[in-house]
Amino acid sequence: MFRVGFGQDSHRFAKTGGRKLVLGGVYIPGAIGLAGNSDADVVLHALCRALEQAIGQDGFSRYADEMSRRGIDDSRQYVAVALARVADAGYRVNNVGVSIEAHTPRIDPVRAEMKTSIATLLGIAEDAVGINATTGEDLTPFGQAQGVQAFCIVSLVKSP
Repeated sequence: MFRVGFGQDSHRFAKTGGRKLVLGGVYIPGAIGLAGNSDADVVLHALCRALEQAIGQDGFSRYADEMSRRGIDDSRQYVAVALARVADAGYRVNNVGVSIEAHTPRIDPVRAEMKTSIATLLGIAEDAVGINATTGEDLTPFGQAQGVQAFCIVSLVKSP
């Protein structure tokens, strides 16, 4: 038995300085951060939504908002909650695909580090994490450097 989930998230770039850009659990030096209540890691937020969808749930926004109100702003903590919910449902992650749309930052220089980060968070092999990126040919606000958008698909398999 297997399941598939699809998630999306997007955030605008922060208008004021001081926010760090974090994608896939990786800090991107020299880049403008994204606006949001948490660290605004659109990759991990899309991942959480995909994990939730795969088990027929939609709790991400509720528990992430509550955790953020308590001062927990690291999206890696949100992934831990989503992963625990997956395990409670009797599944484990098989593989993950991430697609990022952004004019900036360039994803290629941090792709390997993002794969390692996501694989470590999920307890899967790095070759079970695929990441691609596009500027979208500047057709959307994300391709026009107004923010970053991420899509994620996950497959889950029944736990032994």
